[in-house]
Amino acid sequence: MKRNQVSIAVATALTVIIGCSESINDNTPNAKETPTPAIQEEVLGSRVEVEAVEADAIQVMPSSPTAKIAYRRAAHKQLAVMSMPNPAPYLADPFFEPENRDKYLDTPSNSTHLVATTPLSTFSVDVDTGSYANVRSYLKMGNTPPADAIREEAFINYFDYNYPAPSTKVQPFSVNTELALAPWNAERQLLRIALKGYDIPINERKPSNLVFLVDVSGSMNEPNKLPLLVQSLSLMAKNLGSDDKVSLVTYAGNASVVLEPTQGDDQQAIINALKSLQAGGGTYGESGIKLAYQQAKNGFIKDGVNRVILATDGDFNVGVTSLDALKDLVEEERENGISLTTIGFGRGNYNDAMMEQLANIGDGNHAYIDTLHEAQKVLLRQMSGTLQSIASDVKIQVEFNPNTVKEYRLIGYQNRKLRDEDFNNDKVDAGEIGAGHTVTALYEVTLVGDQGRIDDLRYQVNTSGKAGFGDELAQVKVRYKLPGEEQSKLTTQLVNNNKDKRQFTEASTDFQFATAVAAFAQKLKDNHYVDGLAYSQIADIARENRGDDPHNYRGEFVSLVEIAQSL
Repeated sequence: MKRNQVSIAVATALTVIIGCSESINDNTPNAKETPTPAIQEEVLGSRVEVEAVEADAIQVMPSSPTAKIAYRRAAHKQLAVMSMPNPAPYLADPFFEPENRDKYLDTPSNSTHLVATTPLSTFSVDVDTGSYANVRSYLKMGNTPPADAIREEAFINYFDYNYPAPSTKVQPFSVNTELALAPWNAERQLLRIALKGYDIPINERKPSNLVFLVDVSGSMNEPNKLPLLVQSLSLMAKNLGSDDKVSLVTYAGNASVVLEPTQGDDQQAIINALKSLQAGGGTYGESGIKLAYQQAKNGFIKDGVNRVILATDGDFNVGVTSLDALKDLVEEERENGISLTTIGFGRGNYNDAMMEQLANIGDGNHAYIDTLHEAQKVLLRQMSGTLQSIASDVKIQVEFNPNTVKEYRLIGYQNRKLRDEDFNNDKVDAGEIGAGHTVTALYEVTLVGDQGRIDDLRYQVNTSGKAGFGDELAQVKVRYKLPGEEQSKLTTQLVNNNKDKRQFTEASTDFQFATAVAAFAQKLKDNHYVDGLAYSQIADIARENRGDDPHNYRGEFVSLVEIAQSL
């Protein structure tokens, strides 16, 4: 087809596309914002043929950046289709994305509570970071993540903070609090509760009996899935010793044992077994997980770490697909001393809802690996914390003083909330803290006398004349069990009011950075609580409080905020 005919075809096709694009984006709050750097580079790097088409069809070139991107994408597509003997537009489209069947739990942001009616807030700790890495992969591809993919606590806990370490292993973690004004609303303050676990050098950790349960179904045949998975687990294998054991179980159309329990220092055998994996077939997850637990029992190490590490891109679509049935199986094996960690890969049919819940029930943690850099973080730098728990069934209960605090809102931990009576019940399962892990929880609080979100109650009990407990804002209680023990221990700490209302910029560097992360997660989730803070302000706070950042995790966060601003 001649060039002028191509341009006519493109111009005709794009008239409708551009019109729709401008119509849609004119009603979008971010319509006038600059496209992401990735998209800009993609557009500026267009082929010469596209520029030639545009030269002939310049009269229909739109002026808005968003519509220009739509125009050029369509031009790419049109040229690719016309160059094929039998046009197949969706196969030829370089921007085509397959249907996204990712699954997430419904996790709306926590609401605000009046202290007069609900003075207690109880939840289980959580150190999972999978949500942050998963959302990062969306943003780096130029896509806005689903709101339910965002778990605020996973964003906050993705980063290390320089909290004081405990002075003794009798209480395996320290408890610290900090209070300052919220940067998004002068009527709100932020209360940070911070836990820091003691660290264990790799040469002092308990021996580990690990079972790699690997999904090798057909959908894993992508560069960011099985090949990345093999590289990631190989990194971990290189840091195991003679006291450790490794098994390898795969599942696809059926399940099989690729490697029986093998000593950890036989690294070549482990790596060769991993490198032998090939993707193909269905996803018979039921058989795979049962076989993995059987291998864990075969290699069981008394008083050691016995753990199944499930690595997959998606769902169990053959056999036991009921999440409740899987939960029962994982809970039963947890009682037998075998924990479960889940690691997600790839995009398209990723079942985040299942992965996160199974890890919670299995006394493990949930991570998402999108790059080898992330694999190094999860499986190397944080290996001791990933494998070895220093405290189990860790629960936090905060009691707010109605004489000083009017309202509160817990940021994140939606699916880790507990009933108030569960706090003292040692039979109720809760989260684990691994060696060296930090746990951070942020409350947004409104003090008495400030303008809250909820009107004062007309018929509330008058507390005048009763003990006001001075300037106390809250009492923080933490329950936990030491490894191998059945009875929990309790530690408490009081939070006093700062009458001068400490300014946000006076808070510690870690406090300010964690606040920026919390604000970013909430803004991405579009929950309206941080409307008073723009993406650019969040980036500025994070940039100014980056601190010591040897692996560029905080620097990367700043770039993610800037990408989100342009979407």
